[in-house]
Amino acid sequence: MQFVFETPTRLIFGPGKLDALRTEKLPGKKALLLTSRGGSVVRSGALARVTAALDAQKIEWVHLAIVEPNPLSTTVMTGANRAREEGCDFVIGLGGGSVMDCAKAIALCTTNDGDIWDYVQQGQGGRKQITATPIPIVAITTTAGTGSEVDAGGVITNPVTQEKCGIGHPTLLPKIAIVDPELMLSVPPMLTAYQGFDALFHAIEGYVTKRPNYLSEMYALASVRHCAEGLARAVRDGSDYEAREHMAIANTLSGYVMVCGRLTSQHSMEHALSAFHQDLPHGAGLIMLSLAYFGHMIKTGARSDRFVELARALGVRDAVHPADFLLALHDLQVACGVDNLRMSDYGVTREEIPALAEKARSAGGMLFEQDPVALTFEDTVAIFEAAYR
Repeated sequence: MQFVFETPTRLIFGPGKLDALRTEKLPGKKALLLTSRGGSVVRSGALARVTAALDAQKIEWVHLAIVEPNPLSTTVMTGANRAREEGCDFVIGLGGGSVMDCAKAIALCTTNDGDIWDYVQQGQGGRKQITATPIPIVAITTTAGTGSEVDAGGVITNPVTQEKCGIGHPTLLPKIAIVDPELMLSVPPMLTAYQGFDALFHAIEGYVTKRPNYLSEMYALASVRHCAEGLARAVRDGSDYEAREHMAIANTLSGYVMVCGRLTSQHSMEHALSAFHQDLPHGAGLIMLSLAYFGHMIKTGARSDRFVELARALGVRDAVHPADFLLALHDLQVACGVDNLRMSDYGVTREEIPALAEKARSAGGMLFEQDPVALTFEDTVAIFEAAYR
């Protein structure tokens, strides 16, 4: 049993805690304030509250609203160039996982020469090492999905190579993370579901991976239990404060799973899907793959006891068989109205499945190494085929 747990992130959690930004000691004097291309942070008032807090602290800021749902490497470089031009000495990611992931990549490229893909360690990445400390990061999550506010990595898409790969380094751990469930009240039902299932699968994958540890197990099971308690409720009624709080902490706990553990190849397979089809939400892709993916794992006999424990964490208290997990997962998808998602609705075709499998394995091979039972190329294709509709 071996693990390393490093988290210098100051976590500020709770309703109304966005206002803590007015009094917290921030890690610089001029912020690159990064948000998505959409207007959700404007409509919710979160952007105005953040800028007012920065003004109150006499912190200069430059707002950049450029991040896509699956952030592109070109967007990272636009942000890094702007940060250098403006003399920004820290970055604030205000938004969901895509914004926080992009903020980390911008922080890296602001102080390190070259392109972000030079520092990617998989696929066609340049595998360069980070030589200069990235500028500090403040992460303010407005969604419950990725756990990026407390982990040391992010996922970026290269539109040229059609790769979606992770970047990660201890220096990319945010200095401050604000998790305020009030910021999540306005997230629409389907996005709530997609994001919530992303958090759930971080926890599930971290629990059944080949190399879990005592700490990752604790975080993972707690995250699953909070998802079971809050996800369907938050989808049905976005104003349910208690449900939003359950999902907010589930999300953050799933981020801690990734700090001290690893995920499995389900995420690599989805990254291939959304790298090929930019409009596909990451959480939706994971939902589409999940029953076929975990069904294959269960058929091999891998992690049987852990799937029983996961079924119990999802609310099936008398679970005795790994298949009980699949039933519980399907029931949760039905309760959230996402059980009929179709890959074909996002332009995915059967003919491209071999290419998707190849890309998943080449760009995301590190996660295939974490599977409790090895997946062959043929297995990967078969899972895509079984999940395809």
